[in-house]
Amino acid sequence: MLLAMNVNNTNTSFGLHAGGKWIVHWRVATDRAKQPDEYAMLLRSFFEYSKLDWSQVTGVALSSVVPPITTVFVDLSRRYLGHEPLIVTHQLKTGVNILIDYPAEAGADRILNALGARTLHGCPCIVVDFGTATTFDAISQEGDYLGGAIAPGLGIAAEALFSRTAKLPRIELTAPPAAIGRNTVHAMQSGLVLGYVGLIEGLVARIRAELGGRAKVIATGGMAHILAEQTSVIESVDPMLTLEGLRLIYHLNREE
Repeated sequence: MLLAMNVNNTNTSFGLHAGGKWIVHWRVATDRAKQPDEYAMLLRSFFEYSKLDWSQVTGVALSSVVPPITTVFVDLSRRYLGHEPLIVTHQLKTGVNILIDYPAEAGADRILNALGARTLHGCPCIVVDFGTATTFDAISQEGDYLGGAIAPGLGIAAEALFSRTAKLPRIELTAPPAAIGRNTVHAMQSGLVLGYVGLIEGLVARIRAELGGRAKVIATGGMAHILAEQTSVIESVDPMLTLEGLRLIYHLNREE
């Protein structure tokens, strides 16, 4: 049984894979103040709630874009699970040619999304990941990772409006009834949610043109479903894409 751990700036995801399928997955807020013992107890409670035995874990794969707490999860894996985790970097056998100027700058999650997308969805393709940042990753017809674009995440943009203005409220990030907002909340939802739809459609059109063909667009991340409902550009929503890439890269580098 493989335990996959994906640590992002806002959330951390755990997934258990065995018998050719994901048995269960959990998602928690990333807390840089938590110690290995605290995360271990949290993880153990998930196992117990799901009636699973963590002594059955045979391997651990770790992806992290938060260097200060990567060691926390490494320590958790060593001390509580008895496994040296496979940590995703560009130096691993990734199954993807990373053709950006400085491969060391490629975020682990973006490598995993590229691997998962080319394996599960085919090439060429574009992955839009709605996380703390909104990232666009371009994968060529040959399956090479070419780079992409990084924009502030929808949550960051909403928080900036709330914290940097005197009268704008914190709002629910859902689509408004119309683009012309007739009150403050709807106006903000229009600018944020529909504004990000315009961002998605504009960047996808440009990236598709540079890829030179019809590239499939796959969305993942916490806000993917909300934004996918507002545009036909997004053809598939795959919430497990990053964990699936983590599973694939684990098998490329280790036996389960």
